[in-house]
Amino acid sequence: MKETFNVAETGSGSYRMLALLRWVMVVIFVSFGMQKFTPQSAQGIAQFITNSPFISWLSVLGLRGEAYFLGVTEFVIAALLVAGAFNPILSVVGSFLGTVTFAITWSFFFTTPGVVTWSLSTDPMAWNLAGEFLFKDIVLLCVCIVLFLASLPRAKMGA
Repeated sequence: MKETFNVAETGSGSYRMLALLRWVMVVIFVSFGMQKFTPQSAQGIAQFITNSPFISWLSVLGLRGEAYFLGVTEFVIAALLVAGAFNPILSVVGSFLGTVTFAITWSFFFTTPGVVTWSLSTDPMAWNLAGEFLFKDIVLLCVCIVLFLASLPRAKMGA
């Protein structure tokens, strides 16, 4: 008897659209990972890393080292998401790590000084370009959560 749902790519109905989310996230993680190997990106993320209570420890690797570490991590997540198209356990691991990644980057919105100005005036939440850059990560966080939650039941059945 053929299963109607293995992972998103072989699923049917509402699960079929998860394939699109998976492959978009693969492209995003690969492109973000590649950017971390440029000097501009290394300098651009330094302010976020320095002020993060979660990854400030990366600064021991130096400016380029922390960027390389994050770039390799993003490549690993992309590879896990690709493998997750064929193995629900790897899908769970990749989407969970993606969730952690974007939860941390979303936290930069609150931990990096000057990114957001909070007030009770007519503009209660104003952000600069760095804030605009980070704000999109809430959508990417949600996509990873959806992939994680969709993969989890199938991974449990295979265990």
